[in-house]
Amino acid sequence: MADDIQKRVIEIIAEQAVLEPSDVTPEQSLATLGIDSLGLVEAIFAIEEAFDISVPFNANDPTESGFDISSVGAIVEAVAGLVAEQKG
Repeated sequence: MADDIQKRVIEIIAEQAVLEPSDVTPEQSLATLGIDSLGLVEAIFAIEEAFDISVPFNANDPTESGFDISSVGAIVEAVAGLVAEQKG
């Protein structure tokens, strides 16, 4: 399941960055991929829709949301956690 989550999150992020999924690695930040704040919001909406989850996102203070957006890998981990919580 975790591999499926990573694959889908990378596909969504790659789409926002106008890249091939193979060009996106877990170590990269959204900024290095060229994704701005609008692209981040669009990616979050797409992730929510793809996984039927609600991402806790505080635009005024993202550090308070508990949803780590520091790298692609961190986003994958956060999504996996939300998916697990929903199923739990």
